[in-house]
Amino acid sequence: MATFRAEVFQNEFLPDGGTDVHAIVTVSASGVGGAGTSGAGVAEIVMIDTSGSMTGPMLAAAKHAAQVALDHIPDGTWFAIVSGSHVAQRVFPYPNAPVAIVQMEPAARAEAKRAVARLSAQGGTAMSTWLRLADQIFATQPAVTQRHAILLTDGKNESEPRDQLTAAVTAVTGRFQCDARGVGERWQVDELREIATALLGTVELIANPADIAEDFRSLLAASLSRGVSDAQLRVWTPQGGQVLFVRQVAPTVEDLTARRTTVTPLVGAYPTGAWADESRDYHVAVRLPSKPLGAEQLAARVQVAVGGEVVAAGLVKAAWSDDASLTARISPEVAHYTGQAELASAIQEGLAAKAAGDEATATVKLGRAVQLAAETGNEEATSKLRRVVEIDDEEHGTVRLKRGASRLDEMALDTASTKTSRVRR
Repeated sequence: MATFRAEVFQNEFLPDGGTDVHAIVTVSASGVGGAGTSGAGVAEIVMIDTSGSMTGPMLAAAKHAAQVALDHIPDGTWFAIVSGSHVAQRVFPYPNAPVAIVQMEPAARAEAKRAVARLSAQGGTAMSTWLRLADQIFATQPAVTQRHAILLTDGKNESEPRDQLTAAVTAVTGRFQCDARGVGERWQVDELREIATALLGTVELIANPADIAEDFRSLLAASLSRGVSDAQLRVWTPQGGQVLFVRQVAPTVEDLTARRTTVTPLVGAYPTGAWADESRDYHVAVRLPSKPLGAEQLAARVQVAVGGEVVAAGLVKAAWSDDASLTARISPEVAHYTGQAELASAIQEGLAAKAAGDEATATVKLGRAVQLAAETGNEEATSKLRRVVEIDDEEHGTVRLKRGASRLDEMALDTASTKTSRVRR
């Protein structure tokens, strides 16, 4: 049976006139079991870019990866394969089949592999059509509560306006989770990040097409390990209180603030997606009306809810004091993850400035990223930054842009920008 636990880390003391309370809430799950153990069923859809740019070794590697993925989808799992170009087409079950998605079994696996082997590359790229078709396919099995998709592309979403993609992402948000993967150096990180962020998935660069198969295998293994199909983070605030933001800050930075749904006038729910046996950290910030010195107040009650039932809770407190030794302290957890969130922004803004030809801004932003990566112990970020900038002084963030930095190195830094190092406790 799945067990959730919530721990709160904060400095509850506020100075005279203080209003803002920050806390890190660590949510841990154990005993979750594998996907489908609840009996609700699991569905997987693989979306493969078959636009003209995929011609040759890229498509061959993608087809091989899809066939490997089929071998790792357990019997009984609902599945489908989608071919994506400027239009989306269901590859398996075949377009003329009476059903849009089938349960895996040996004959279906063999036939799906034959369908994948016949894929060819042509046309442009309109990812909105891929997402909408995946949503339509999932919808044919309403009893399935755990829906996961993999999207693979090698190029820019060039066959439709960006707002069309955004509209599709908005339309399917909350209906399935999606991990997005870009292969090679011609795709746009911000496009796939938009998809993955909204659909509670991950975005990664696959520099070498030969690595697609292993990545697909890992994604499926992770998806099928999630025995809780969906959990909510609920935040109660007192009358007059205001939630400033709710962010997942580990293992990746994801801002959940705008995804709030109302449970009661004082309680908002934020989606967290499916869970395996794992731990995640959330940064919750609340603004309260200031109280007199010596006053104490419950600032927030943070709960984890599964299937509408609260399974764990933690309390965020506030106390007003004139003792500077108490109010000046910064929670190590809050300080760490505030730096990690700023690090992600600094990397993304720096790379955007560099792409726009604004080298001065790029140097300042990436220098700040180097400084933050060092302060927070994010060694992966530091390693990837070294491929893009020459570091003269890590402590002060003094850097020079590398003239020979490759686009792949910049993309690797960009896609990894939201990955965080865990706070040392």
